[in-house]
Amino acid sequence: MTHNEHDISRRQFLRKLGLGSASALSLMAMGPLQGLAAERKSSPAAAESDIKMTYRVQNGSGEKISLLGYGMMRLPREQEEVNRLIDYAIAHGVNYFDTAPMYAGGRNEGQTGAALSRYPREKYYVATKMSNQNPQTWPLEKSKEMYENSFKQLRVDYIDYYLLHSIGGGGMDALRGRFLDNGLLDFLLKEREAKRIRHLGFSYHGDVKVFDYLLDHNDEYHWDFVQIQMNYVDWRHAGRGRRRADADAEYLYGRLEKLGIQAVIMEPIRGGGLANVADEIREQLQAVRPDDSPATWGFRWVGSFPNVLTALSGMNRMEHLEENVQTFSPLQPCTEAENELLARIADQMAGFPTIGCTTCAYCMPCPYGVDIPGNFAFYNEAVTAKMLPLPAPTASDYAERQEAFIKAYREKIPPEKRATTCTDCGQCLSKCPQQIRIPNQMSRIVELTRKRRR
Repeated sequence: MTHNEHDISRRQFLRKLGLGSASALSLMAMGPLQGLAAERKSSPAAAESDIKMTYRVQNGSGEKISLLGYGMMRLPREQEEVNRLIDYAIAHGVNYFDTAPMYAGGRNEGQTGAALSRYPREKYYVATKMSNQNPQTWPLEKSKEMYENSFKQLRVDYIDYYLLHSIGGGGMDALRGRFLDNGLLDFLLKEREAKRIRHLGFSYHGDVKVFDYLLDHNDEYHWDFVQIQMNYVDWRHAGRGRRRADADAEYLYGRLEKLGIQAVIMEPIRGGGLANVADEIREQLQAVRPDDSPATWGFRWVGSFPNVLTALSGMNRMEHLEENVQTFSPLQPCTEAENELLARIADQMAGFPTIGCTTCAYCMPCPYGVDIPGNFAFYNEAVTAKMLPLPAPTASDYAERQEAFIKAYREKIPPEKRATTCTDCGQCLSKCPQQIRIPNQMSRIVELTRKRRR
């Protein structure tokens, strides 16, 4: 393909930013899906005998868990729309639903509980977390309050899968303060014995020493599952652009597999980044499977690993849910040749100057009003669209591309939420599960929106 064929006009770029259904920006949308219920009708519910969903058996309990798990973090605001999504998911065999006290400003567990409580308890498995990242919640009684509130919000008397949330951020000091020194982990182990928690695990981001410590003590804790970030790029390229080298997913998955601990997968399409790929990558994938979207490739790759219990997808639109259900009903594992292709593509993508943000919004709110995930999603979309920072500043049309970038940026991001508002206070650094150097990356965006190279 020629360089001109890769070029994208300003109009195309703006349209891509505004309307790309699988883009990182659309996956960020936390607001209501206006008019969606009126404009479209759900597909008919599948009869139970017609469900083709792929299931994995949980070690020990024998529970059949849908390989497609529902990540609830990005749910729409209206409960009616949440119910409609959950109804479709359950009707088509999805039975694993993942939430947390901190999601959606604290309302996510309540939304999840309201939707799921309309079904018999045996129809679903709910996962939630101890989200006591704030040191004010480290005292045992404060953490217990959060724990008990999860039961109330979810409207259950037991929790199927309970996680120590985002282990690794803050290193061993945070682990000790959050779970060890205050006796909270001992309390949760007793809750598992009492069967109020059916399966106990942890989700991991950050310092691999914490991951290794908890697994090294598995004889004491007997982890039932562990949630890790895994996709075909992070398999061997996880540490790029972070404040400290993280462990690649290959290492994390390998350790769990050797111990016989099943993996729950988060970010299987990297916060939408593997759904919204560059044209040359999309063409490579379509040459092999013309009818499969880039997102389908990402899910198929993750689901091909036998020690994966379920792969979470944050589906806030019916079209995303329908496509993902189709992908897993049943799953077609990747062939050896397809795995080799994705490994080559991962090497290509690792060379793209994108920011490794998954739009989880753990960094928010910024005390100075910066829309951190919004800025990063815009920047990544520009990179994918070959707007900026490619081609090199020496290219003859760089100034024109930069003007288009600046105009689109100013139209998309309000002045009070732009990167220029960042004061480099650093409060976001400890919150980011991807360990991104957020102030540094904001400086890159500021530079691109201020300089005029001729």
